[in-house]
Amino acid sequence: QVQLVESGGGFVQPGESLTLSCSASGILLEDYAVGWFRQAPGKEREGVAMVTSSDGARWYSNAVKGRFTISRDNTGGTVSLQMNGLQPEDTANYYCAADNSYIQLRTGDINDVDYWGKGTLVNVSS
Repeated sequence: QVQLVESGGGFVQPGESLTLSCSASGILLEDYAVGWFRQAPGKEREGVAMVTSSDGARWYSNAVKGRFTISRDNTGGTVSLQMNGLQPEDTANYYCAADNSYIQLRTGDINDVDYWGKGTLVNVSS
């Protein structure tokens, strides 16, 4: 059984940083493109950062570009999301997703993504 597990969420004040981590069991995460998505209350799930399986191409949404960094440790089998300069509008549940196809992850229907984690909450508030 495949499981993606996110960790690292929490409560922070505006301007602070958090690092989220995604690990997997049942698959080798290094074989998959991985993305971080988020969903705020009452809003649709949106992609924020993605990376290819080869640790090559990266993509960031305009909302987080310059503040968030996605990286993968294929030795350790994890994908991290470093989030700097957090703002209240970044408050959401953050989900890790993995797919055989970077293109599918990047542009496809989120309902067709191979694997999802259950999410970790990031709450930014003063």
